[in-house]
Amino acid sequence: MSFDSSPVGGQEGQIDPELRHFIEIESQKAKYQAQVHSFTDQCWDKCIDKPGSKLDSKTETCLVNCVGRFIDVSLTIANKFQKRLEQGGH
Repeated sequence: MSFDSSPVGGQEGQIDPELRHFIEIESQKAKYQAQVHSFTDQCWDKCIDKPGSKLDSKTETCLVNCVGRFIDVSLTIANKFQKRLEQGGH
């Protein structure tokens, strides 16, 4: 039994374009997820003084505004990723 030791794509030093595209998309997803975590942490640190059983109006307003900014930024990022994909990932 023989196993082909050549890299994916058949030629040494080259990666299958489909695999490369998949890796690029997964990398972009990971970057987006990192942004989500970053904004979540920022909103928590900015708005939550001390966790309690319910939110006061100041905290609620802060979270609403922070989440609104987060959604705006998320849409901007998603649109940029979409444009990149439409342009071939560059």
